[in-house]
Amino acid sequence: MSDASAAVPVPLTRVDVADIAVRLFHEFGYEATSATQIAEAAGVSRSTFFRQFGSKDDVIFADHDELLEQISSYFASQHEDPWTAVCEAASLVFERFRERLEIVRLRDLVVRESQVLRDRETVMVSRYEKTFATYLRQMLPRLDPLVAIRFASAVTATHNFELRRLIRSDARVGPEELAAELVEVRRLLSPTFDSSTTSGVSPDLVVAVFPASTSPYDLARAIEERLRAITG
Repeated sequence: MSDASAAVPVPLTRVDVADIAVRLFHEFGYEATSATQIAEAAGVSRSTFFRQFGSKDDVIFADHDELLEQISSYFASQHEDPWTAVCEAASLVFERFRERLEIVRLRDLVVRESQVLRDRETVMVSRYEKTFATYLRQMLPRLDPLVAIRFASAVTATHNFELRRLIRSDARVGPEELAAELVEVRRLLSPTFDSSTTSGVSPDLVVAVFPASTSPYDLARAIEERLRAITG
C-alpha cells in the first residue's frame, strides 16, 4: 500500500464539525463566525455543511442530536422499572458530557454570550423532557400525563443543575452525586419508589422533605445546600 493511500483522511463526524465550530465561536465570537468559515476549518464544502446542519444555529448542539438518538436506543431495550430507566438515561447524558468536558465548557461560555443560542438551548432541554415523558407514557399507559411530565421535568432540571455545577466550578461532580439526587427525585415523584432498590447509592443518603409546590430548580438547589450544611 502506498503512503498516499495510507494518508487518506477519515471523514469528520457531525460532532467533530460541531466541536470545530465551538472553538471558532469561542475565539472569534458567534456572530462574527460564518458558516463558510466553519466549513473551511472543517475541510468540507459549504454545501456539505448545510446538508449536515441546515444553519449555523444548528451546529453547536449537534452532540445533543446524537445523545437523543442514544437515549431512544436505550429506551428501546427492556427495562424493569421505567422510572429508573429515565434516571439512567439522564446519567448517560451526564457521563457523555463529562467525557467531553473541555469542549462542553467552551460551548457554555459561547451560549451564555448569545441570546439566540440560549433560546436554542431551551428548546433542546425541552426535547429531553419530551423524550423522557413520552417513554414513561408508552411504558405506563394508565399513567396521568401530568405525572410523567412532572417527573421528566424534575429529572432534566436535576441533571442540568449538577451539570452546571461541573461546568462552571472546580467542583468534582461525578455520577455518584447525580445518582443520589435522582434517587431523591424518584422518592418524591415516582409512584412506585422502593428504597430497597437503591442499594447502589451510598448508605449515607440524606432524605429531605419539601412542599409539593417546590419547583425542580429550587428542589435541586435546596438539596445541594442541605448536603453542604451536613457535610461541611
